[in-house]
Amino acid sequence: MLRRLLPTVVALVLGLVGLGWGLGYLQRIFATERDDAQASLDSRRKALEQYARASLAQSLQDRLEAARPALEAAAVDPLVPATGLYLRERGDQLLPRMALHDTGDDAPAKERYARLRAGTERADDEEDPWAERLALVRAVEGALVRGDRRASTVALMALLQHRAQYVLASTRDVPGLLVVLESLAERGDPVPQLMHALVRDGLADGRGGRLEGLQRLLLLRRSRFTPSDFAFLREHVAALSAKVGAPVADFESRAGELATEPLPLPRTLPGPALVRAGWYLEPRGGSQVRGVAVDPAALLESLTREMRERGLLEADGQVRLLGDSEVLSLDALPLSVDTPEWARAQGALERRYRLKTGMVALCGVLALAIFALAFVAQQRKFRFLELKSDFVATVSHELRTPLASIRLLAETLEWRLAEGTDARDYPARIVREADGLGFLVENLLSFNRIDKGRWVPRLEPVRLDELISLLRRDLEAWSKVPVELEAQVGEMAFRADAQLLRLLLSNLARNACAYNTRSPVRLRVEALPGGRVRFSDNGIGIPQAQWETVFEEFVRLPGQGRDVPGSGLGLALCRRIMRLHGGSLRVAASSPEGTTFELTFPPTVTT
Repeated sequence: MLRRLLPTVVALVLGLVGLGWGLGYLQRIFATERDDAQASLDSRRKALEQYARASLAQSLQDRLEAARPALEAAAVDPLVPATGLYLRERGDQLLPRMALHDTGDDAPAKERYARLRAGTERADDEEDPWAERLALVRAVEGALVRGDRRASTVALMALLQHRAQYVLASTRDVPGLLVVLESLAERGDPVPQLMHALVRDGLADGRGGRLEGLQRLLLLRRSRFTPSDFAFLREHVAALSAKVGAPVADFESRAGELATEPLPLPRTLPGPALVRAGWYLEPRGGSQVRGVAVDPAALLESLTREMRERGLLEADGQVRLLGDSEVLSLDALPLSVDTPEWARAQGALERRYRLKTGMVALCGVLALAIFALAFVAQQRKFRFLELKSDFVATVSHELRTPLASIRLLAETLEWRLAEGTDARDYPARIVREADGLGFLVENLLSFNRIDKGRWVPRLEPVRLDELISLLRRDLEAWSKVPVELEAQVGEMAFRADAQLLRLLLSNLARNACAYNTRSPVRLRVEALPGGRVRFSDNGIGIPQAQWETVFEEFVRLPGQGRDVPGSGLGLALCRRIMRLHGGSLRVAASSPEGTTFELTFPPTVTT
C-alpha cells in the first residue's frame, strides 16, 4: 500500500511546501505593512513632539525677551520691581535682590546719626574729607537756624558738590545727607522738586555722573550697613519721604523684598534651560545668567490649547513633560504628545495584524487538515479496494465451497442411486450446504439494505423465548458440532422486526461455533433488567484491543491457526440491526474461556 500511496504523498507534500512558501511570503507582506504603518504613526508623533518642543522653546525665549527691559531697569534701579526676574553675574545673584548686610553687631551709622543730630561728631584728621563734609553740614544747619535762605542754598550746593567730588564711607555719607535733608525739611522752605530729587530721584553731578537720592542710595549700599543700621536708616528715610511728599511705597516694598538666601538654581548651565522649580534661564557671555519666572504647567496647557486650535491634537490630546530631571535643556526638552487617537490607531493596527496573521495561520491549519484528509481518504480508498478485493475473494471462496460440495454430493448421490448403494444422508448434507449458502447470501443482502437505509423494519410483538426456539432448531439443522443452548429469558418480549432479530442471533451463534475449539459448543442467553440481553459462548475469546474492531465491515479475526469461514459482515450486521431498533451491541466480557455480548434495547422497544 505504501508504494501505491507514494505518488499521492509526494504530490501532497509538494503542494503543502508551495502553499507554506506562499503563506510565509504573505505573512511577511502583512508584517511589512504593520511596520510601515507603525513607522508612519511614530513619524507623526515625532513631528508633533518636535513642533511642541520648538513652540515651547520659542515661548520661553519670548517671555525672557519681553522681560528684558524690566530686567535691565531692575539691574540698575533698586526701586524697580524685580519679581519674577533673575540675574546672576560672576556667580553673584543680583536679582532677586539680596539683603547682603554687614555682619557686624554694632550700629555705626545709627551712632553717627545721633552724634550729628547732637552736634558732637568730630573728624580724626582736619585734612580728612570727612572734616570738610562736617563743616559743610554745619554751614547748612547754621544758615537754616539763622533763616538765611540764600546762605542755606549756597551751603547745600557746596555740600552736594563735595559729595560728587569725594566718595566717603556709606556709614558717614548716608547719615550726613539724611541729617541735612531732615533739617532742611524741618526748618527751611525747601524747593519741592529739589527735595524729591534729593530724597528719591537723584541729581546730575555736572560731570557726567549722578548723585543718587536717599532711597536709592540706601538700597544700593545696603551691604555696607549692619541689619540694625539698615532698619534704622530705612525708617528715617521713609519718614522723610512722607514728610516731603516723595513716593515711598515702592521703597518700602523693595526694602521688604530683600532675600536672605539666593535662589536654589543650578550654578552651571550648558545652555538655555527650563528649571522645573519655575524658571527659564539663559546664559549670556560666560559670566552672566538671565532668567524669568515661568509656570511650566500653564505653558504646557497653553501649548496644548494652541495645538488643539490648529487641529494638531484631538480634544482629549495632551502635551506633557517627561522624566524627573530638575534642569531640562531647551534643545532637548523631553516632551510627549499623547492623544487617545494614537492609542486607538495603534490598537486597530495591532488588531488588523493579528487578524491577518490568524487568517494565515488558519489557512496553514486548513492546508494541513486538507493534506491529512486527502492522505486518509487516499489510504481509505486503497484500503477499501483491498477490503473489496479480499471480500470478493472471501465471498467467492465461500460460495465456491458449498457449491462444490453440493455438486459433489449430487454426483455421488446420482452414482450411488445408479449402483443401488445407500445414500440416505446425502440429501440432508446437500440441504445443509444450501442453507449455509443461503445464510451467506442473506447476510450480504440484509447488510446492503440496512447500510443503504432501504430496510423498513416491520415492528410486531416478538417473544424472546420464541426466537430462542427458532435458534435451537436452526442450530440442529446446520451445526456440524454438538451445541448446548441454555436460555433464561423469562417472559421478555419486544416490539421489533422478528426476521432481523432472528438473523442477529443466528450470526452470534454461527460466530460462536466458528471460533470455538471445544466440544460441545455451549451457548447461553440471559435476559436482564433494563431491556438487556446477554449472549455468552465458550469460544476462543476476543482480545480486548479488538472489542470494537470486530464490529467493523469485512474484519475477520484469526481462528487460532485455522481458516474460519465467513464474510466478515456478521458482527457488523448485528450492530446495525441493534441501531435500527434504537439499541446497542457491545462486548461485555471476553477471555480464552469465552465471550459475552450484551444487547441493550430501549424502553420504547421493550414490552
